Amino acid sequence: MLPRRLVSGDRSTLAVLDFGGRLTPGVTVQFSNGDRVKTDSTGRALYVAPLTLGDLYASIDGRPGKVRTAVVSEEQAAAEGIEVTLAPRLASLSDWFTIYGGGFCGDADKNAVVVGGEKALVLASSPLSLMVLPPAELSPGPAKVEVSCGNQEVGNFSATFLSLELEADSSPLAPGQQRTMVVRVRGTTGRVPMEARNLAPEVAQLSGGNPVKLSTSGGAENIAKFALIGRSHGKILISIRLRPTYARPRH
Repeated sequence: MLPRRLVSGDRSTLAVLDFGGRLTPGVTVQFSNGDRVKTDSTGRALYVAPLTLGDLYASIDGRPGKVRTAVVSEEQAAAEGIEVTLAPRLASLSDWFTIYGGGFCGDADKNAVVVGGEKALVLASSPLSLMVLPPAELSPGPAKVEVSCGNQEVGNFSATFLSLELEADSSPLAPGQQRTMVVRVRGTTGRVPMEARNLAPEVAQLSGGNPVKLSTSGGAENIAKFALIGRSHGKILISIRLRPTYARPRH
């Protein structure tokens, strides 16, 4: 997990999460310019961005796949105090979201993000963005988000936080057998854009492609249905997330 933009010569914080969304200590992250850092006991690592501007890639040592970020100049990142320019309209209670703007602390723990009066966890950060996990005590529905770094003026916006409840048969799925998964959304009666991604396509096929993008029904029930077809015996692994809905902050 790496902020999309880093500031040349400035500090940022990256994080490594496992498939279950847990922070993972002791993981070495390698950058395309040759830099290497290792996550600490919190599953995060401080990193000073290189002086060379442009695209920079990060990958986990010994694993396929990479994450792209961009290194920008201090002039491009200049901000007078905390500034929130893009914020989520909808966010999941069980997943992280990103706040875009300026004036944030590159050291994640020096930022304070409060959601609905409860302190949230900043997973990764740069002066231009924060990647935040909502507090566990938060209930579904609208909430005010307040952001600060040190003694700077607080930036704030409002967002709607949603719970996603999966209703599915957990018994083995035989080859050729069809099954429907239902995701129930609480926190809004509006239609919610979602995405399902099949992480074990050799075990089951996700009808409609991979990933499948659709919206919930809206209304009091507010559900989305995803169809599966068995291919072989094994563990089904489907990731279901909200599709990003970022906009200018609402107060």
